[in-house]
Amino acid sequence: MIRLPSNLRALRAAWRATEDVQPRDTACFRVANAGSEAPKLYVYDVIGGWDMDATEFVKAVHAIDAKAIDLHVNSPGGFVYDAVAMFEALQSHPASVAVHVDGLAASAASFLAMAGDSVDISRGGRMMIHDAQGVGVGGPADMREYADLLDAVSDDIAGYYAARAGGKPAEWRKAMTATTWYSATEAVDAGLADRVTGGKDTKNSAPDNRTRLIQARHRALATRGG
Repeated sequence: MIRLPSNLRALRAAWRATEDVQPRDTACFRVANAGSEAPKLYVYDVIGGWDMDATEFVKAVHAIDAKAIDLHVNSPGGFVYDAVAMFEALQSHPASVAVHVDGLAASAASFLAMAGDSVDISRGGRMMIHDAQGVGVGGPADMREYADLLDAVSDDIAGYYAARAGGKPAEWRKAMTATTWYSATEAVDAGLADRVTGGKDTKNSAPDNRTRLIQARHRALATRGG
């Protein structure tokens, strides 16, 4: 099986030089009000990637000396282990973390959002969860090993959802395998977010059929004791 090389940083630099690609002016995030009592982090790009890893995000979080952090997310996701490193940096920080899904929290960005002590999602926001994906090269044995690895990584990700929203990781894997999209209201119903923000108060509106199904699914999970 092909694995990430130990000299990945040097390879990134060589790739940029060969392809005449300039490093991003910013990473997949930016920091606002860094010296305030409640600094804001904005993850508004693809998470990680060939030309950018999670290093600067983790350093920025470790440098924060505050009691509260606001994390704003509008991201299609990205590389799993960059998101894992970002998640762990937030989880290990002594500050309380308030996550705000301003637009999209898909794929790796959806489980990054689970790092919040609270999670808000905008009225027009969406969340999407799916199994880990990857590209492999090798023979049949390599591909079987790679499939097992993707299953194991997906199980780890399911654990993030279960830890916050309840239920069993195996149940979340079913939703991940199906590639499930959640509207703001559905994300709250599923336990992935705490409340919907913005726009008019629509809490008295009748839920649509898909929302009813999600509500029923999570009532069933709760009845079985998670």
